[in-house]
Amino acid sequence: MFFLSLLCICGLLLRGDAQDRASLWRGNDRSGRCQYTFTVPSPAEATCPQAGGPELDGLKARLGVLEALVAQLGGKDVQPRGGQPGAAARPQPELQEALSRAVAERNLLQGEKERLQRELDTLKLRMEEMRRETERLRSRPCLSQSPMAAATATQQDWGRGRLAADSTWLHGAQGFQEVKAEVTEVPAPDGNVDNTGCGQLISVGEPVTHRKADNIAGKYGVWMQDPEAVSPYGASMLWRIDTIGTEVRQLYGYDDMEQLSKGFPSKVLLLPDPLESTGATIYRGSLYYQRRLSRTLIRYDLASENVAARRELPHAGFHGQFPYSWGGYTDIDLSVDEKGLWAVYSTSKAQGAIVISKLDPHSLEVKRSWETSIRKASVANSFMICGKLYTVASYAARDTTINQVYDTATSQLKAVSIPFKNKYGYNSMIDYSLAQRKLFAWDNFHLVSYDLRLGRQQAN
Repeated sequence: MFFLSLLCICGLLLRGDAQDRASLWRGNDRSGRCQYTFTVPSPAEATCPQAGGPELDGLKARLGVLEALVAQLGGKDVQPRGGQPGAAARPQPELQEALSRAVAERNLLQGEKERLQRELDTLKLRMEEMRRETERLRSRPCLSQSPMAAATATQQDWGRGRLAADSTWLHGAQGFQEVKAEVTEVPAPDGNVDNTGCGQLISVGEPVTHRKADNIAGKYGVWMQDPEAVSPYGASMLWRIDTIGTEVRQLYGYDDMEQLSKGFPSKVLLLPDPLESTGATIYRGSLYYQRRLSRTLIRYDLASENVAARRELPHAGFHGQFPYSWGGYTDIDLSVDEKGLWAVYSTSKAQGAIVISKLDPHSLEVKRSWETSIRKASVANSFMICGKLYTVASYAARDTTINQVYDTATSQLKAVSIPFKNKYGYNSMIDYSLAQRKLFAWDNFHLVSYDLRLGRQQAN
């Protein structure tokens, strides 16, 4: 009874705080004795912790969804925990859209990075050209005083008193004869010029514009004239190819320069294989060009309109491996001069240096090759005249120079400085026209030509 009384007193004391939360239970235990049980909930926990239940199942389901989303971002296919196959792993539309946007932005940034890198490389090349030009100018000796200025200074000096006693100096024959002797020692500027021989190039005239291309396909291109035309086409026939596009096949023919200027082709041929870049040329009734995405050279007969020969240029780089500084997949550049058909290119063995090969015009077989020390990527373009390779320093500078000449007859390289103008600021093709003994060029949509002056060929 004492225990029961004590239990009742404790229940009354705790009733104010516990009220509905505390409970008193009475019952018989297994032995039949009466047992009282008094229960008070813990203030720290609303319910007793359980080893399982709905809460744990919900947590597992949410964890499974989270794993599926992480797997989608990582490109993996993971089964969610405790879910149906593929139910929670399906990509959410919002997540998929965000991922697509991120990938697109990454691709745009990568393309922009590559473009900026190309511009940086171009600027480095220009800076190197300017540095070499500056060093060349610094090493050049100062020009001596002109004869007339020297004579004038002599007259002024003597007039100050050294020969004041001879009053006939300013009017006599001595001074006149001395000045005349000085002047006659200067060679006449045109006394060593021969426009029909095979001497070294002396100067290039101002560019003459013949036509502007009609659309974006004509930003880059090549135009040419056959120096040894074959029937049914006459000697005045001119040809043009626009080289913008993935499938360049159209060859346009014009009866003469006037029809070219007006844009009225008399013949349009569809080439059997697509052409790459601006290195094509015409010789003895055939078009010679490089097949797209290959080092294969093709001789296309204009009369029969069929491929007459096809041959790979051994080890030649192609499709952007060794282009000129302006790019444009100008790995292989074909040209014709007084000595025949040439290919200008580079190989992995030459490590980007220009290789010149003389080709057989019928079979396209390499007859002889010369490996130069000129880095192909350091020059904007090149052309052959009388077996000599001339390189142009810049394709974009309005006023640049022809800066190097390599003579295949002597295997000698020499630095020169012949002024050259890129009138329209983006010269993608420069070639020697043996038919007119001029340079043909394609400058930023414009077809232009340059007159040439060659020195007299020196006797061996």
